[in-house]
Amino acid sequence: MTEPVEDLLRECAPQVLAALVRRYGHFDLAEDAVQEALLAAATQWPDDGLPDNPKAWLITVAARKLTDLLRAEQARRHREDTVARWALPEDWLTPPADRGTANSDDTLVLLFLCCHPALPPQSQVALTLRAVGGLTTAEIARAFLVSESTMTRRITRAKATIKQSGLPFTLPAPAERADRLAAVLHVLYLIFTEGYAATTGPTLYRVELSTESIRLARIVFHLLPGDPEVAGLLALMLLTDARRPARTAPDGSLIPLADQDRTRWNAAPISEGIALITAALPHGPVGPYQLQAAIAALHDEAPDTAHTDWPQITLLYERLMTLADNPIIALNHAVAVAMSQGPRKGLDLVDDLSTDDRLTNDHRLHAVRAHLLALTGDHEAARTAFRTAATLTTSLPQQRYLRARADDTHR
Repeated sequence: MTEPVEDLLRECAPQVLAALVRRYGHFDLAEDAVQEALLAAATQWPDDGLPDNPKAWLITVAARKLTDLLRAEQARRHREDTVARWALPEDWLTPPADRGTANSDDTLVLLFLCCHPALPPQSQVALTLRAVGGLTTAEIARAFLVSESTMTRRITRAKATIKQSGLPFTLPAPAERADRLAAVLHVLYLIFTEGYAATTGPTLYRVELSTESIRLARIVFHLLPGDPEVAGLLALMLLTDARRPARTAPDGSLIPLADQDRTRWNAAPISEGIALITAALPHGPVGPYQLQAAIAALHDEAPDTAHTDWPQITLLYERLMTLADNPIIALNHAVAVAMSQGPRKGLDLVDDLSTDDRLTNDHRLHAVRAHLLALTGDHEAARTAFRTAATLTTSLPQQRYLRARADDTHR
């Protein structure tokens, strides 16, 4: 299958799934039908050429597959007469935007459906990453710091709950929306993170994921423009993604923040992100996405690492740690402390974090420790830590960078 066809199928898959769930309401069977339609497209399109409307083609094929699956299931329950009366509505193939409002964006509705209130928050996030973000179960497991088998069971149970719920394919009522919004925002954040710094594979980016997460965040912001956390998340994504052009060398190797050519950062999203977070901070409680966006803004506004406002970043991370029990936030705080108060202070905090089981096998802990050890002049220990970090990451650019750091550390 050619890369353009693969990219197109990846883009269309969640939209087709959303269309089927909106019409029929059978999440698990709809996903099976979509997978069959995608397989048919992957087999036929390279030889026959792309149809005039690929999304409509996929919806039509998936709808037929789903009808077959539903008829088989209904036959077992002696209800084939109900299925025989089903017919597609006249606007079945009309794109959501043509039906008048961002409220009808099927992908957004699918996001809220995956954040079903009967599901635990982690299952809400996992199911949405699978159905909308297109991440594999292994990638989702790494995002949650759990085993792949645990994540497989979690997603399977979540799909079964969705099937049994009978929840209509509509946006939740305003009274329910706040309870499910936090999970939706977390989903978008994880999708963006996987796109911006892929956990596995030969490249640092999965641009299709970061682009899609920003698109969805814009939709949520359009629907809820007065929510400061929604604005904070969108700002965080824009301010972070703006640095992407400078994060890799021509050969694809990773360039750390301190060594990036900041003239290559994209000015437009930086300006937009700063405007968003500046407008959001004075309104309502300050949440974790606003704090992270404020940190990103301080990085983007600084001319270089030496002139970054590290004391302010340290304070923001300290406030962030009061809101979320996340070891990566604590690790980033240790880096900020090291930059503002010296590497030994940061190392003390990293050593405290080394007892956290959630970080034991995370390459980021060892990479930070290696960097700080090098700053203190303990080059032998730094080399060992860099090599340990390289063995723990499944990202090839990260592996190459960490091994190079180990080799370049002064003896």
